[in-house]
Amino acid sequence: MPLRSTLQQIQDESRARLYPSLRDPNWLILRRRRKIFQSGLERLPGNDLRVLDIGGRLQPYRPLLGARAKFYLAIDLRMTLLVNVCAAAEALPFRDEQFDFVICTQVFEYLPEPALAVAEIKRVLRSGGFLFLSAPSIFLRDNPQECWRFLPHGLHHLLREFSSIEVTPEGNSLTGFFRTCNVFLLSFFRPRALASLWQWSAVPLLNVVGYMLEDIAGQNEDFTANYSVWVRK
Repeated sequence: MPLRSTLQQIQDESRARLYPSLRDPNWLILRRRRKIFQSGLERLPGNDLRVLDIGGRLQPYRPLLGARAKFYLAIDLRMTLLVNVCAAAEALPFRDEQFDFVICTQVFEYLPEPALAVAEIKRVLRSGGFLFLSAPSIFLRDNPQECWRFLPHGLHHLLREFSSIEVTPEGNSLTGFFRTCNVFLLSFFRPRALASLWQWSAVPLLNVVGYMLEDIAGQNEDFTANYSVWVRK
C-alpha cells in the first residue's frame, strides 16, 4: 500500500505539471510549455520511438506521446518509482545512437557542466533524432546546487553542434513579470498557512490578470522567464 500511495502521489504531481491548476504560481509558463511540446510532436520520426527522459523523476509529458513511445526510459539522480536508472546527464550509461527522442526539462540549471550533458545527448541520439529542452532565464534560487540561468543566445551556443535549434519563449515579458511576482511573493509567506491562503486567493488572480494582459507586451521578450527548445541532430 505505501508503494502504491507513493506512485499515485508521483503521478498526481506529474499531471499537475502538465495541466497546472490556477493556484500554481507557474501556471502561465507550464501551460505554454505544454503547447510548445505538443506543437512539435509531428516532427518526431515514426511511431515506434525510443525515448530517454533525463531528470525523469516526474514524467509530465509522457502521456502526450501516447502509443508512439515504444520504449520509454527515465534517468535521474533521485530514484522514484518512475525512474529506471540512477545516472547523471553528463555521463549517460547508454550506447551511441540509442534513442529517437530525448526529453530534458528544467535540468540544465543544476548541471555544473551543461556542455558535457549536451555532448552526451548528441551521442545517444540517432541521426535525425530530436531533443526537447526547457530551461529558466528568471527564477528564484530554490536549491543551493543551482548553477545557471539561460538566454536564447546562450542556448544556441550551447547546442551549436546540432543541425537545427528552435528556441521558443514560454510567454513574453508580461508573462514573466506575473509569474515572477507569484513565485516571489509566495516564497515569503510564513507561517505556511498564510502561503496557502495566498495560493488560494491572490495566485489565481495574478495568473488570470497575466493571461489577459499578455497581448499588451506583444513580442517583447526582455523579461521572459523560461524557454523551450526543439533541437534536431
